[in-house]
Amino acid sequence: MHPVLVVVVWVAALLVSAGGGWLVTRLVLRLASRSRDAGRARAQHGPVLLEPLRISDGPDGEGAQIALRGGTWIGVLERLAVTGALLAGSPEGIAVVVAVKGLGRYPELRENPGASERFVIGTLASLLWSAVVGLVTLNLLVRWAR
Repeated sequence: MHPVLVVVVWVAALLVSAGGGWLVTRLVLRLASRSRDAGRARAQHGPVLLEPLRISDGPDGEGAQIALRGGTWIGVLERLAVTGALLAGSPEGIAVVVAVKGLGRYPELRENPGASERFVIGTLASLLWSAVVGLVTLNLLVRWAR
């Protein structure tokens, strides 16, 4: 396979991973916020305050979004790293991404149950999407190389 075609496929996969993963993660978070237990604490305890929450306002609640500011960009970088690691043949890079993300967010997660819920749901959706994109692309590259 021509090296330029390989680069084009890599770039396309990384773009699909980053952009498509944003859409998938938003959809999953929106669906999670519609579950029967999401947001129940907010309705019972009044409006969300800007201080750390002792209760959950749901994975798509204002408190969770405030606590995890910058999450969209972190998610894009996470998806690029996961898909890139798989395409480069270094799946162990995924463990590094998960570890760095978890350690970096630990203080916010400890203080805010809604943020913790959003973090877990968003991270799993993002990781699954980027892994599927990476593995499908890798499979296509291997088939085309034959």
